[in-house]
Amino acid sequence: MRQGGAQVVKFTIRGTLPGLNELIEAERSHRQMGAKLKKQCEAVVLHAARSLGKWRADGPVRMVYRWYEPNRRRDKDNVCAFGRKVIQDALVRGKYLRNDGWKEIAGFEDVFEVDAKRPRIEVEIYEDEN
Repeated sequence: MRQGGAQVVKFTIRGTLPGLNELIEAERSHRQMGAKLKKQCEAVVLHAARSLGKWRADGPVRMVYRWYEPNRRRDKDNVCAFGRKVIQDALVRGKYLRNDGWKEIAGFEDVFEVDAKRPRIEVEIYEDEN
């Protein structure tokens, strides 16, 4: 799909991902638990990203994350800090993005909503044609 001069691709992750606090707690419990948690989350993201098909980013992208939480219990920064990292790393691992550095990620935006019946994360990736 195109929006303005940019190609837009989207995918949805059902449910929520653990927050930064859960990652910290896992790492404190055992040195390998944080890595295990991240790997599990990346698998969830890659499963959802399969809907992108053969799409691959050719240039820098801008990402919009729409975080639909079941309630307002978690702080917004707790919701998105670990989630963005996991999503971007998974997209690199799945070869949708070449890397997740400054040259490849032009920027990102977080939008927060509450949906008690259908918590999810919607990821929009905008790739400029220029």
